[in-house]
Amino acid sequence: MYLRATAKINLALDVLRKRPDGYHEVRMVMQMVGMYDRLTLEAVKDRPGIELTTNLSYIPTDENNLVVRAAKLLMEEAGVTDGLRIRLDKFIPVAAGLAGGSSDAAMTLLGVNRLFHLGLKQKDLLMKGAMIGADVPYCILKGTALSEGIGEILTPLKSMPDAGILLCKPNISVSTRDVYGAFDASSITEHPDIDGLVQAIEDEDLVGMTAEDRMFNVLEGVTGPKYPVIGEIERVMEEEGALRAIMSGSGPTVFGIFNDKEKAETCRKRLRRERPWARTFLTWPTGNQ
Repeated sequence: MYLRATAKINLALDVLRKRPDGYHEVRMVMQMVGMYDRLTLEAVKDRPGIELTTNLSYIPTDENNLVVRAAKLLMEEAGVTDGLRIRLDKFIPVAAGLAGGSSDAAMTLLGVNRLFHLGLKQKDLLMKGAMIGADVPYCILKGTALSEGIGEILTPLKSMPDAGILLCKPNISVSTRDVYGAFDASSITEHPDIDGLVQAIEDEDLVGMTAEDRMFNVLEGVTGPKYPVIGEIERVMEEEGALRAIMSGSGPTVFGIFNDKEKAETCRKRLRRERPWARTFLTWPTGNQ
């Protein structure tokens, strides 16, 4: 079985408060884009266990990988006695704010459910996904969505208007745990207008979506000062015609929204020329398929 695990960006990310259980309550608008990892799942008769191989030597292949944890969760609960062989080919940058690991886990849940005919409905998989990680339920749902709570309360939205989405991941990695650990919700005085962003999506208004008071990420206040390159990349994108450029998730990947794909391509070439150590991709919004 072959599956694509797509990357996501945060069109806006707001953190409302830190909960007594240590998690942060968030309000975000999430969007899938046309970049993906490849997963191949194969049932192995009469050989219990989960075997994971990858194309990257530094990716863990034990329970430190969300793919293994997701597969184990479903297989143990369902009493699956056959084994499972998984091949993961990673193309989404790691520790980049693009939910690559969460998307891999989400597709593993979907794949195991189909491969072993477990009969779980989407609502069941969403619940299981929340046990693996906060972004996993959204990565099961896909498309464009409002995410609330700790990420498990999802409201599907109308697909965002077509646009060029330029991604640039500088040659640094960021720990989501460390960023949230350093974040002080009580110090935030400006919050993104999430409701305005949702309405602009409903109105198919790309310019309205990208207004500064709608499309921004409060976590950039933590990651940005530590890594000035994030702001530098944003400035290049906006100089080259991006309607708006912000950081995705906890960073460090920056994305720019372009309504002119020729300008997006020009910007991609400039970033590759000026920052050859960064990973730069030109992609597009994707739906729930």
